[in-house]
Amino acid sequence: MARQGLCKCLSTYLHDHQGAITEAYVALLAFSEGIDSAYAYAKMIEVICNDRLGKKIRVKCNEDDTIGDLKKLVAAQSGTAADRIVLKKWYTTFKDHISLADYEIHNGMSLELYYT
Repeated sequence: MARQGLCKCLSTYLHDHQGAITEAYVALLAFSEGIDSAYAYAKMIEVICNDRLGKKIRVKCNEDDTIGDLKKLVAAQSGTAADRIVLKKWYTTFKDHISLADYEIHNGMSLELYYT
């Protein structure tokens, strides 16, 4: 019980300016639930989506999230409907049901953002 109280007090300091969860916060969640390693949770990554029209969107998500989940997060930040967003890297158009890990999208990668 004391462990959870301590974690609740510290969790307010571990959020970044945009409200996204940092890796330290994930480690704190693991500690509060008695899990030995934060790697029991999926690793969080930051993906940069650039529409080349002056808008760059940084999104924090999990490696096991799908492209559809990433599109919903981008839509929430950009104000565009998720079904109107197309994510690409060079000539590869990413499909909604495949995970970021399957496409080998890692922390800090930049994707092209298009609107339909």
